[in-house]
Amino acid sequence: MSSRVTLGFLLGFIGVVIFGATVPATRLALNGLDPFFITFGRAALAGLMAGALLLVRRRVPWLGRKGAFRDLLLVVASLMFGFPLLMAFGMQTVPASHAGVVLGLLPIATTFGAMVFSGERPSPLFLAFSLLGAGLVVVFAARNGGMDRFGTGDLLLLGSVVACGIGYPVSARLARFMQGWEVIAWALVIALPITLPAALLFLPREFAAVPTPAWLGFLYVAAMSQFIGFFFWNAGLAMGGVARVAQVQLLQTFVTIALAWPINGEPLDLETVMFAVAVVAVVVLGRKAKVGAAAPAE
Repeated sequence: MSSRVTLGFLLGFIGVVIFGATVPATRLALNGLDPFFITFGRAALAGLMAGALLLVRRRVPWLGRKGAFRDLLLVVASLMFGFPLLMAFGMQTVPASHAGVVLGLLPIATTFGAMVFSGERPSPLFLAFSLLGAGLVVVFAARNGGMDRFGTGDLLLLGSVVACGIGYPVSARLARFMQGWEVIAWALVIALPITLPAALLFLPREFAAVPTPAWLGFLYVAAMSQFIGFFFWNAGLAMGGVARVAQVQLLQTFVTIALAWPINGEPLDLETVMFAVAVVAVVVLGRKAKVGAAAPAE
């Protein structure tokens, strides 16, 4: 069981690294693309990729299993529409440091979501470590100018956090009897009747007028953030437990900053490294705290 949890943490971390580039990639995409096109287009492109993979692998839907279709619809609503749409509009008016404040609450939101949707029972000690980790991330972002104002953009990002707090544990619940990649693949395919027409509706009229970096950002959030990242993330949540592995998200703010160094020329500083080390320590200590197992899948 210990090795299984460790592997879950490793897979979750790979997913966090992939997701860590979502904010800068979305910012790139917004420099020429409409938020509605980014939201529906990324899901549509990922859906076409997912459909092709399901056909090649000859996978059959699990819709006959009790509650599977309902859960997939929840994943569609929260992770296909809710999170990307709210984040895209929020990032129009909110700087990256503000985003770090709100998105730093993802782990604690996912932990509470695991209690509601996955039946996990974190101990008080585990919850204390979760709150401590979230607090460290918020303090870090605040010290870097993230809380000098709070407005509509922050509320939109907070809504995106709530969406993930629902979508991640529901995805993990499905991943108990489906492979992690199948969960996101079927959700994307189910969403195609909405996402594909909507993406065509908001398609840019002049492709050449859109800067190349914007297209590259869009391709990243479509292929990596919306699809491939969930291969690792869903598998990690299912293997290591939603509440436990969700704590790895505490590192996402620092992953984003680290990726911005080579991409945007923003150098790392000692304070960032020290906060990152402190957050890693909290994650390691929290891993040893007790979390009651979820009820087995029917």
